[in-house]
Amino acid sequence: MSDAGPKPSVPYQHLYVDGDGISRFSECALTNYELKGVGPADPQWNDKMERGEATVVFTVQPVGWIGDWHENPAPQWIVVLSGRWWIEAMDGTRIEQGPGEFSFGGDQGCVEKDGKKGHKSGTIGDEPCRLMTVQLHRDPVGRCELR
Repeated sequence: MSDAGPKPSVPYQHLYVDGDGISRFSECALTNYELKGVGPADPQWNDKMERGEATVVFTVQPVGWIGDWHENPAPQWIVVLSGRWWIEAMDGTRIEQGPGEFSFGGDQGCVEKDGKKGHKSGTIGDEPCRLMTVQLHRDPVGRCELR
């Protein structure tokens, strides 16, 4: 086995609702890794989330797709498989993501303000954006509180 290196810290963006009901982004990190083997395989770093029911949804957003203001349908991990997309929070913060990047959509329960509620999103470039979402069947969580 090769050296597993230092304990990882993997960044992600968390879209959450602040105390005033406004959606905002916070840069968070997965840091609860344990070095464990799977069967006879060499040990690998795992950050295991709380067990619960979930629904996996694969999405293909066409070129030029725009999702006007809306909340995520459930607290969910969103992983970009191919293509690029952007997400804009109610506070005006906009992020862009490409393949291998991911975020957590937890903007349920926003208040409407200035015609905005939740977030907007859309594709970037000349190819569709393919996403995998893992919708968690649980209540929304606060900023960076995913255990």
